[in-house]
Amino acid sequence: MKRCAFLTLEDEKDFVIDDKHAYQPMHDLGWHVSAVPWTQTNTSWADFEVVVIRSTWDYPPRLTEFLQVLEHIDAQTLLANPIELVHWNLSKTYLRDLESDGVGIVPTIWVDSLDADTLQSAQKTLGKGGSVIKPVVGANGQDAFLLSDSVGSERVEKLVNLFHQRPCMIQPFMGQVITEGEYSLFYFNGHFSHAILKTPTGAEFRSQEEHGATIKLTRPKALLMQRGFQALERVTPTPRYARIDFVRDKRNDFRVMEMELIEPSMYLRMHPDAPLRFAHAIDNWVQ
Repeated sequence: MKRCAFLTLEDEKDFVIDDKHAYQPMHDLGWHVSAVPWTQTNTSWADFEVVVIRSTWDYPPRLTEFLQVLEHIDAQTLLANPIELVHWNLSKTYLRDLESDGVGIVPTIWVDSLDADTLQSAQKTLGKGGSVIKPVVGANGQDAFLLSDSVGSERVEKLVNLFHQRPCMIQPFMGQVITEGEYSLFYFNGHFSHAILKTPTGAEFRSQEEHGATIKLTRPKALLMQRGFQALERVTPTPRYARIDFVRDKRNDFRVMEMELIEPSMYLRMHPDAPLRFAHAIDNWVQ
């Protein structure tokens, strides 16, 4: 039986992880799957035919170490997604590449080092309706903040301290995230698999399940499907797995919020065929 490793984080207690839904389909295709924390650097990665990056959501504070581990794995066996996609997708500046290639994204102001004047100028440029600031390298909505049109001096000071000499991005708050939700479309080996709609609850604006968002299976309409494939077609090589998050804009079109190619939660539990589709994507690639 072939061996596959799913890379995980060290402590899973605060996260919703459904990778185990793929274990039996992988087994049925001749695979034994082991969940291995990426921090177990003494692992003999060559013992696995393939290593799949899964729930490694604790890497942002240890970015250099994480990349070193992935480079080490890539030198010994197949890594999914491929290392070149990891490097490209690691910083959300990949959105600039997509935009320059004709993909509609949420308007973004890129800041290398934040100060009070830069924050004020960005909010003025984006206009009224609030804004969102988040790190260029981050995961699971950590250090993402919703700002009103007028930000008090105390909060400005906290944000400047957090993002001083730490690249960040400032975007207009897309109100449709609250009123409708955020769409996530999933692709395996370039083929559409399933989609979900994530809607924040209460006073929360973040759409991650860990922050209380409601999740439901959805069937994308034609325009959203079109935007999904347009975005995915800009990526080379074709990802083994991908999640693309969209929000509806005021013109009733859809804009990319994020394209997750490293460690996206794939919500395999939400569609009965998704686990097998994912298993086939890995199996077909290795063959």
